[in-house]
Amino acid sequence: MNADLKEKVALVTGGANGIGRATCVAFAKHGARVAVSDIDEEGGEATVRLVEEAGGEAIFLPCDVAEIEQVKNLVEQTVRRFGALHCAFNNAGIEGRNAVAAECTEDNWDRVMAINLKGVWLCMKYEIPRILQAGGGSIVNCSSVAGLVGFRGLAAYSASKHGMLGLTKTAALEYSERGVRVNAICPGVIRTPMVDRVSGNDPEIERQFVALQPIGRLGEPEEIAETTVWLCSDRAAFITGVALPADGGFVAQ
Repeated sequence: MNADLKEKVALVTGGANGIGRATCVAFAKHGARVAVSDIDEEGGEATVRLVEEAGGEAIFLPCDVAEIEQVKNLVEQTVRRFGALHCAFNNAGIEGRNAVAAECTEDNWDRVMAINLKGVWLCMKYEIPRILQAGGGSIVNCSSVAGLVGFRGLAAYSASKHGMLGLTKTAALEYSERGVRVNAICPGVIRTPMVDRVSGNDPEIERQFVALQPIGRLGEPEEIAETTVWLCSDRAAFITGVALPADGGFVAQ
């Protein structure tokens, strides 16, 4: 795939590792300048170095997406450094603590919602005006297959990812005629630090994860990254308001 993003500026939250890091590198390989954001400064700076090693240009901007002033500053600093904003991948998220619905604590619920759902809304709140100023562009929100179907033990996470899809579709309806496309990508089980935490690096749990996906393996961050970059490019110009599974066939079962 050649998604020509030369002269474009992309912002990626949750860019310190996993899918976010792979997407930063993919944006750069396709020509974009990249603002890398995360609360993990060491990991974010490491992503910047990987982008530069790939021949791209990037900066790191720390941000907790649950904090409105930090998000506002993130977007403004991106535009101040690069002159515009054309693409955004709102990827920052947490899994929260595993518990069935009645045992999910209020603190866990509130924190997961603050980052996974409110955080995406805050990002779009400040990204959309800047993308409009740039003449249009694209936003991709990182949901999950847990935003398409329920998952036992993940009440807060699944609810946040389902809610993100409603937010994505609404924003798509509101801004598509003005040149801003908004889509969501719904990864299956991808080989990331988050999945490692959930599995505890237990080979048996990993085999169970593999069994969930008809394709017969875990996904790789780079596969989600390339799909995200494609959604942000003009090659996907007629696609908006979509919740796109990238899950090895999981939701097709």
